[in-house]
Amino acid sequence: MRTGIRFLLGNEPRHLSDVDPTQTVLDYLRDDETLCGTKEGCAEGDCGACTVMLAERDGTGGIRYRPVNSCIMFMAALDGKQLVTIEHLRGPEGKLHPVQQAMMDHHAAQCGFCTPGFVMSLATLHQAGATVERAEIADALAGNLCRCTGYRPIYDAARSALAKPRGAEDRVADAVTLAAALNALDSGAETLDVTGSGRRFVAPRSLDELTRLLAHHPDALILGGGTDIGLWVTKQRQSLALLVATEHVPELRKIAVTETLLSIGAAVPYADAMASLTALHPETVTLLRRIGSRQIRERGTIGGNIANASPIGDMPPLLIAMGAVLVIVSAKGERRLAVEDFFKGYRRTDLQPGEVLAAIEIPKPTPDLRLGIYKVSKRFDQDISAVCAGFSFALDGERVRSIRIGYGGMAATPVRARDVEAKLIGAVWGLPAVEAAMAGIDHAFTPLSDMRASASYRSLIARNLLLKFYLEHPAAGEMPARIRLDQPESLPV
Repeated sequence: MRTGIRFLLGNEPRHLSDVDPTQTVLDYLRDDETLCGTKEGCAEGDCGACTVMLAERDGTGGIRYRPVNSCIMFMAALDGKQLVTIEHLRGPEGKLHPVQQAMMDHHAAQCGFCTPGFVMSLATLHQAGATVERAEIADALAGNLCRCTGYRPIYDAARSALAKPRGAEDRVADAVTLAAALNALDSGAETLDVTGSGRRFVAPRSLDELTRLLAHHPDALILGGGTDIGLWVTKQRQSLALLVATEHVPELRKIAVTETLLSIGAAVPYADAMASLTALHPETVTLLRRIGSRQIRERGTIGGNIANASPIGDMPPLLIAMGAVLVIVSAKGERRLAVEDFFKGYRRTDLQPGEVLAAIEIPKPTPDLRLGIYKVSKRFDQDISAVCAGFSFALDGERVRSIRIGYGGMAATPVRARDVEAKLIGAVWGLPAVEAAMAGIDHAFTPLSDMRASASYRSLIARNLLLKFYLEHPAAGEMPARIRLDQPESLPV
């Protein structure tokens, strides 16, 4: 067991003991290291001014670089990694990094407050050898806000920097050398157990160790990526007595594919799971890209999105539609539970003391299964859903053989719309059946009004998303005769 945090700051080793494990990386950089290039804008992972680069071993001897929000990342999560800030990008004799030079050449900095975050997001893209595709650049910068409206020159700078050949001198570090340095800091076998300022952080190294720890401390707070829990500290000023991290539990970081299902460990970040999910269901790509920014997706975990039991979490409606099953473990054994049965009330789940969500199992689709997933929010990027809906169905001829409908934002929990499904099972897949099911949505849900949407708007959207799914998946593969885009009055409301 190790009681100190070990990491590289740039290329310099840091060994910290008696440190508050829930101190944010941003506060450490600015207050302890006086590295003030990293800025605090929102302290909740939205604006990107605090973006830094995190390097970690990828399990194959290589290095994975991730852009992350330092404002909601705890210090203990740095253990065994390299932290790179804008101050570490300069080369010998003060030579600017290609992204920094491009930002200057294209006059991409105005007030300059957001600039370090933009540079770090683009430097991570540069380090990965990304192309100059507009969509990739836009996705990389979706989590960085410029209040001076300087996006065009920033985009021009990104295109310029990424278009040029990248030599070894432009890399942040040599992968082999860095991997050896990180191995020297952390063998991967020692459990991290840090205590400071009355708070404790434990990072078990196996599932058995994790479940034994939870059996002794059933009230411990389980930490995945921390993209939600981080706000409990920065915004709510909570004092978290005991955090048990899942990040270093190999069994919870696995992605496995069998003949019948895709299994994703609960501690797998979104960014690592996206390729497998989109290979299974290409329709999921847009929703997955809209779950936070790249900074959030590099830390946030699918298991965390489920276990925090938010009624407006984006993954549960999709997983309900997919027919996913949760694997829950404890020192007593293992059990499985359908996603829709996991939520017991507002922010309450079926997890019992000592249990942890270990994996999500998603059945492979049959050839005739059709899937649709829709998110409605005020902004396309970086926004929380007003309503999120997932649909899947299969037909026998013209009749509905099976259908699953999941909604978020329509109740105190994510829900499966069983009553709506019942109106469609066995019915001819056509507008009359869909309209009847749409009418049933009003009776099935009593949504709330809040800052994101009114109850009546949510009900309207929930109905219309079912209609949208039908329009995109008609039985005969053609636009239904009664609905014409040039005759909007024919649309049901």
